[in-house]
Amino acid sequence: MRNRWRDLLFGVRLLWKNPGFTSIAVLALALGIGANTAIFSVVYATLLAPLPYNQPDRIVMVWSKVNTNRNGVSAGDFLDWQRQNTTFESIAAWTGRQMSLSTSAHPEQVQAEPCTPGFLHVLGQPFLMGRDFLPEEGQLGKDLEVILTYRLWKNRFGGDKNILGQRVRMDGQQYAVVGVLAPGATDRVQSELYVPLAFKPEQLNHEFHWILVMARLKPGVTIAQANADMDSVTRHIATEYPKSNQGWSASVEPLQNDFLNRDVIRALWILLGAVGFVLLIACANVANLLLARGTARQKEVAVRGALGATSAQIFSQFLTESVTLASIGGALGIALAWAFLKGIVALMPPFTLPSEADVTLNIPVLLFTLAATMLSGILFGCAPAFQAVRLNLNDTLKEGGRSGSGSGKHKVRYALVLTEFALALTLLAAAGIAIHGFWSLTHVDMGFRTDHVLKFDLPMPADRLKTPAEMTAFYRNLIERVQALPGVVSASASTGIPIYGTSFGMPFDIVGKAVADRSQRPGAGFNMVSPGYFQTFGIRIAKGRAFTAADVAGGAPVAIVNSTFVKKYFPDTDPLTQRLAVEQIVPGTAKLGDAIQWQIVGVYENVRNGGPKDDGFPEIDVPFAQSPEPGVTMAVRTLSQPESLSKSIAAVIQSLDPDLPMAEVKTMDQVLDESMGGDRFGAVLFATFAGVALILAAFGIYGVMSFAVAQRTHEIGLRMALGAAPSQVLGLILREGMTLGLIGLVIGFFGAWGAGRLMKGLFYGSGSLDIPAFSAVGAVLLLSALIACYVPARRATQVDPVTALRQD
Repeated sequence: MRNRWRDLLFGVRLLWKNPGFTSIAVLALALGIGANTAIFSVVYATLLAPLPYNQPDRIVMVWSKVNTNRNGVSAGDFLDWQRQNTTFESIAAWTGRQMSLSTSAHPEQVQAEPCTPGFLHVLGQPFLMGRDFLPEEGQLGKDLEVILTYRLWKNRFGGDKNILGQRVRMDGQQYAVVGVLAPGATDRVQSELYVPLAFKPEQLNHEFHWILVMARLKPGVTIAQANADMDSVTRHIATEYPKSNQGWSASVEPLQNDFLNRDVIRALWILLGAVGFVLLIACANVANLLLARGTARQKEVAVRGALGATSAQIFSQFLTESVTLASIGGALGIALAWAFLKGIVALMPPFTLPSEADVTLNIPVLLFTLAATMLSGILFGCAPAFQAVRLNLNDTLKEGGRSGSGSGKHKVRYALVLTEFALALTLLAAAGIAIHGFWSLTHVDMGFRTDHVLKFDLPMPADRLKTPAEMTAFYRNLIERVQALPGVVSASASTGIPIYGTSFGMPFDIVGKAVADRSQRPGAGFNMVSPGYFQTFGIRIAKGRAFTAADVAGGAPVAIVNSTFVKKYFPDTDPLTQRLAVEQIVPGTAKLGDAIQWQIVGVYENVRNGGPKDDGFPEIDVPFAQSPEPGVTMAVRTLSQPESLSKSIAAVIQSLDPDLPMAEVKTMDQVLDESMGGDRFGAVLFATFAGVALILAAFGIYGVMSFAVAQRTHEIGLRMALGAAPSQVLGLILREGMTLGLIGLVIGFFGAWGAGRLMKGLFYGSGSLDIPAFSAVGAVLLLSALIACYVPARRATQVDPVTALRQD
């Protein structure tokens, strides 16, 4: 132990005496370790950390499945599952809902989560004060209670400790506060409060799939056992309700990451691999620095060996110095990781990660940093340590420390530079794919015009508009008043809009070609739109006509479909001669009525309703007046900047309903920009880490070539004394450096190809071999190598032959 302490003190003194070398090496390591720590923090919080709930391994999602696709659950199925299952300790359902909260003169929209009593018990979420919903509060007429999240209680109610029993006005009704949740995971979700989910009689059916179901497994029950039990339950339900449930089953899945997009998971692991490459490049750089420094210390090592130091002691000394250097870099890396994390979280689009993910520098992350630091120290410390113990003591003492000047001694350093270039090209290729994909995404034809359009939601209270006639009249009146405002070109109301998608997905039959097995019917997006919808968004009608004011309730049911629908279902038929049978959506309830036969009267060009990356899916649009809904999204096309009209529009809404907020107000340009946030975020991250890798790789070749020039000063002086021109010396050094770069480029191509395969489909238009991206990053890497080689090469041309020849 005393020897280890002595080695440590000696290593610290050496590092202190060489501040330039120490600073460069520590900075390179800090960048690598900091990047790894930051990304591992995200990976750990998202994929590895247990959920912040009581016994989270027992919490599962239960989905309805048909044709291998998972769906929401019908209220009838949920109640049957609740009664018939044998593997769940408790099971609960919930859905999402926007509510108007009136805590001031102006109502505000809040995201609520209607849930059946027992939902918070399934989660195991503790309360700060109050209680959970009682079983009877899940019944109609007894469901006017609310549980607040800690975040809402602090921000909207000032942390009022006497809040229990108070009544708050939401959607025009008085709700009693019965509980406040403890701070924790529920403060990171979208929902800000919970209200009881009480099923109306018309919602108790097996056709309309609109709720989500979560359950807590009984102790000792496995996922496989739960799935077997639910298979038995769903088969029994299908025999009782063959019309609605034939072909449907259930899927029990762990809650952790069940809502996380598979591409996000893949991207996180790829990012972790990418920053791992950055750390490897940093280690190679520091190893090269230590090798160069070790060459200068050969006489010192030879003297120590001559005085009796063993190879093990010399190896231990060099390795201790490396680990010490890594420890300093690791400490600085933690500080950089904190800064990186702040930037990552600030740039990350909302709800990219699961709401439970708490991205912080916690104990597991710091243990990872410690392990990465020690491994790095050993990794880059072995090369100079082996170099030191393999010295020929006699030759070194005789040659005065010049034994490292031969070209053969540079092989390890050259190999390290080749490794750096190969790794850097791999990272640059990944960044090139991400950047190229994002650039392509920004040039996609969306199928509609985003300019001068303002959109906003109207979270209509459930009991505000009770009949189809009331819904149609209210929105017709609102649209007319908004269109009368100066500067408004057109306005529309619809249940879905471009980019956000349609609110409904409906199975349908082509009249005359009905499918016998109802679970095998084709499906399409289903959107209810007012007559001004296509004009407001600038959507092109390819065939037939758009909706008009004459398409009203009681008239002939008409529909317009998109080009994808026609291509998929009517490739050789005139769509305007066809009718579609779709069950009626009963407005304001989760219920389907009898099938309506909709005559197709028009076809519109594809709109990317699922966002810029979506190539289009089949859609059916019907007149809002013939299938109204209480809650809609409105869009307004303006002559001037759309934001300037938001106050005037809000005043119109308030004049019709003082409790109705104008929510989620955005321009369509903003909506489009936000929809590309994930791709922009990925491109920025990959480009940042690839840029760091490029700088480190360029620094690596610069360091090797500078050292080579310094070692060959005598040779260069001799060449110049014999008549070599400065341009010839410049060309000699550049050729050697660029040869390294080209070989590294060839090796790195295989890494780039592997990166392309891993990232295939992750970014828009990305494939296994992205020639434009690979060509661009290859050129950038070679240019950086040329610049890095030019500086030492230029220095070589300024060598004074007389001075060089006098050196040992």
